[in-house]
Amino acid sequence: MKYNGSCHCGAVTFEFEEQEIKSGLRCNCSICKRKGALMSAFTLSPEQITITADEGALATYTFGSDVGKHHFCRQCGIYPFHQTVRKPGHYRVNLGCIDSLDTTKLPADVFDGASL
Repeated sequence: MKYNGSCHCGAVTFEFEEQEIKSGLRCNCSICKRKGALMSAFTLSPEQITITADEGALATYTFGSDVGKHHFCRQCGIYPFHQTVRKPGHYRVNLGCIDSLDTTKLPADVFDGASL
């Protein structure tokens, strides 16, 4: 299936193809528990995701090892995706940024990122 997502204001968009999304993933690390986002349980290589952003709209926050890169829109503040610590350079997407998904109906596993 082809999925399209965006931040709230539309300055950052992304698209990818993946099997039907039937579940998500939450993380208990210090940033993810504060964001409260439901992330994709799968990762995407840079070749599998197309990211488009208005000039200057996409910002990145790193902490700790600086390997994980948490991307957000400078205009509306929404976090659409991040690059993972466990698989550097690969992405997980914020499923709440995909209009065609109802994240309130998706089950989620919890990843123990606080222990990394």
